[in-house]
Amino acid sequence: MTDQSNRPSKDEFFGKALFDVEHALGMYAISFCTLPAEGIYDKEALASVMEVVNSCHIYLIGYTPKIEFIEAQQNDRCLNLKFTVLGNEHTVVYDLPEGFTLKQDGELSYLEDADGRRCWPNVEDMQLRLSLVSKTVTFEVKYVGQAYGQGGSRNAIDRLLKHETLQKIALRGVPAGYRLTLLLLAIQPNNQLFTAMNPFAKNQDDGSARIKSGLDKLFNTTEPERIALYEAALIRYFYPEFNIEFKNSFPSTNLKILQDCYEKDFSAIVAEICIDELPFMLCSETIKPAIYHIAKHDLHKDEERRMFFGL
Repeated sequence: MTDQSNRPSKDEFFGKALFDVEHALGMYAISFCTLPAEGIYDKEALASVMEVVNSCHIYLIGYTPKIEFIEAQQNDRCLNLKFTVLGNEHTVVYDLPEGFTLKQDGELSYLEDADGRRCWPNVEDMQLRLSLVSKTVTFEVKYVGQAYGQGGSRNAIDRLLKHETLQKIALRGVPAGYRLTLLLLAIQPNNQLFTAMNPFAKNQDDGSARIKSGLDKLFNTTEPERIALYEAALIRYFYPEFNIEFKNSFPSTNLKILQDCYEKDFSAIVAEICIDELPFMLCSETIKPAIYHIAKHDLHKDEERRMFFGL
């Protein structure tokens, strides 16, 4: 159990707050696309996912373990799919509808229904289930970047085609048993505002003005600004090996992308990756593997301004 003895009580925590109204700007990913690094040169394969890719302005470069399919077996109404990940065998189980039968055509496994129609589980769904079963299908983040261009005309693939860091990571060599993989993220186009109202705060006089400042920021944060803030928040959170900017400087009053947040006296920035369908757990050298990640950053060092993440 976690030791709670040194933590402040709720009365102590809220009573030492400076302002009765505090805001945090929230951003989160709503869709994604994942592909092997070499896939950015395969125009035919990319064509099927370009609708999603065109909305993705954030990209993560990382290592994922190689997955090898061993065999498929049918046990009554269960389909058992066996894989190896980093030398260990794991089984993914599907419940089969009535009338479905596992068949082979040479090395090709497929399911056939009572009418003779063929089908097979979705690749990303199989990997998602394998990730949950094995706990070893991870994406180790090595670099976080963004691409936006004029009016959002530049997507992540446009940037990655001539990306020096991607080439550098590839040339250095990927560890045995892994492959270089890309995760492209589309960020929610509307801003999200978290507001804390505290009747025990020291300053009760500026609440109305502070609410207005929050609403101004909510409705007037541009998409380029939101993309830049999301990128910076993820870099500071994952602390990727190949990033330089923002790793130690975010958040700071010296950063241009944060000026409006400081002018409107925001308390925090929150960037989320909470997508159930991700086929791996994200991690880095400093962040443990997990399905959901919430990068929370206080904008002020003073304890009396930390209203969102103090308890």
